[in-house]
Amino acid sequence: MKLTDLKIKVFADGADIQSFRNLNSNKFIKGFTTNPSLMKKSGVKDYKKFAKELLNEISDKPISFEVFEDDLDKMEKQAREISTWGKNVFVKIPIMNTKGVSTHLLVKKLTEDGISCNVTAIFTIDQLKLVADSINNNTPAILSIFAGRIADTGHDPIPMIKESVEYTKNKNNIQILWASTREILNIFQADKTNCQIITVPNDLLKKLNNLNKDLETFSKETVIDFYNDAVSAGYKL
Repeated sequence: MKLTDLKIKVFADGADIQSFRNLNSNKFIKGFTTNPSLMKKSGVKDYKKFAKELLNEISDKPISFEVFEDDLDKMEKQAREISTWGKNVFVKIPIMNTKGVSTHLLVKKLTEDGISCNVTAIFTIDQLKLVADSINNNTPAILSIFAGRIADTGHDPIPMIKESVEYTKNKNNIQILWASTREILNIFQADKTNCQIITVPNDLLKKLNNLNKDLETFSKETVIDFYNDAVSAGYKL
């Protein structure tokens, strides 16, 4: 397995300015995504200030920022403001609000006005088809399928992603994104589905150092870790 053989674009997922800054210098990273949960976890207090600072650092790769209103009219207002922050901005719109109301008509309206959207939290093929059919053909859009969370339910996300790629193959403005990545193997699995993007958390990107590592060596290192932890903890029987 070689990273240079991948067709898929890898986006970094997070909410830490320094990590984004470091990753931006990596040619392997083609874009960035974030969301309110990651921003809260990173201690971001001022949403707009954080976004503007990040966009001052990165202006040549796509970055997705998510709306956080629940009312669709207020969501639209936020989306329109966020879209003005930079030419490389994709506005993340959840596939529905907290009441279960689909946002596909909002996405239709925004893309008709030339606002690039990243529709997030997609879990079913019906959701994907509805929103894909709503997107203006002249506006770039990303459809984010939460493969990792789908897998958490015991369902294999790969067939859905393949079907999504097939469904949108004639819509050149739409890219399918594998989201909620859990392990390095997912990058290669996603590549085989022919989806265009996978978003990978920064902590997981660090594990790329293990790519193609000798498994016998890895096994020994793991045993050493267990032993050293037991010794340092002072365990006795």
